Amino acid sequence: MKYPNLNAEQARNNMTNAQTAEAIGINRITYQGKKKSGRFYASECQKLCKLFNCSFDYLFKTDDGEKAV
Repeated sequence: MKYPNLNAEQARNNMTNAQTAEAIGINRITYQGKKKSGRFYASECQKLCKLFNCSFDYLFKTDDGEKAV
């Protein structure tokens, strides 16, 4: 799991991968791949932060405690 807080917020909001993907304008398979690789576009990060009402630093904190670059 690349971004545990992203998964936590998704679960907290009772959203599936398909629902989250649709909310940011991509398909489920692409979203799942991005969650594994950590390679989101800036626009997708902004949409996810807005969707979950979270800061980028919180939402994209990595497993090792470092922030995404």
